[in-house]
Amino acid sequence: MAVPFDQLEGQIWFNGEFVDWKDAKIHVLTHGLHYASAVFEGERAYGGRIFKLTEHNRRLHRSAEVLGFKIPYSVEELDAASVELLKRQGFSEAYVRPIAWRGSEMMGVSAQSNRINVAIAIWQWGSYFNPAEKLKGIRLDIAEYRRPDPKTAPCESKAAGLYMICTISKHAAEAKGYADAMMLDYRGQVAEATGANIFFVKDGVLHTPTPDCFLNGLTRQTVIELAKRRGYQVVERAIMPEELSSFSECFLTGSAAEVTPVSEIGPYRFTPAAITETLMNDYMKEVQPLAAASE
Repeated sequence: MAVPFDQLEGQIWFNGEFVDWKDAKIHVLTHGLHYASAVFEGERAYGGRIFKLTEHNRRLHRSAEVLGFKIPYSVEELDAASVELLKRQGFSEAYVRPIAWRGSEMMGVSAQSNRINVAIAIWQWGSYFNPAEKLKGIRLDIAEYRRPDPKTAPCESKAAGLYMICTISKHAAEAKGYADAMMLDYRGQVAEATGANIFFVKDGVLHTPTPDCFLNGLTRQTVIELAKRRGYQVVERAIMPEELSSFSECFLTGSAAEVTPVSEIGPYRFTPAAITETLMNDYMKEVQPLAAASE
């Protein structure tokens, strides 16, 4: 069994200070725990550099504003803290998790006076999916729960509470032998996986759902840019589940997932091929600072 996360070694940046990993604690009556008043980011470091660090911290600030609170540290301060923490942890390849949440000063739905806490943790985390499965394409279930209407949830925020249905859906998929699940949106259109955006290929053209009720991921944006550099046409549009039989390739994108081929979604089958492989390779070249510098 892997070491529990609360027993890892090293330091965590916690409200402006570097503290020992074991001492980064919060009270059981923390508002963020009870009412999900928390926002976070997921980032990766490659070759000692955190990819799109500033963009992630800007989004963290925007996510907090959507939830009605202000992060008490600037983007620049968060950038500097992340860079220093990566050095202190002694990692070159790592996962970076900043999080901001309302504290424990008040309990109840309303917590206007609660302190806004911020922490950054960095640890070594390999492939998000099983490496052997990833190479041949992972299998996805189709989730029961759907991405909500933007009028009912703050979908433009990377808010902790929005991931509750993702955890339920991924657990249900894993219980059936799948690696993850594809979620539809409130209209019944294809949305995303539980923690990654989704792309399809048909006749050499990339198709991806319009991100109007889920996050327009930074990795998603990067892959779209890489595809256009290659001359691939990218179409962002509404995709209905019955269309899946017409696509030849499928892959997921995300900071944790990177570019992950998909071989199956429920009854639909796909074959990872040239476009998926090309974008997998292009993405890894893009994020690796030494590779980028040598070209």
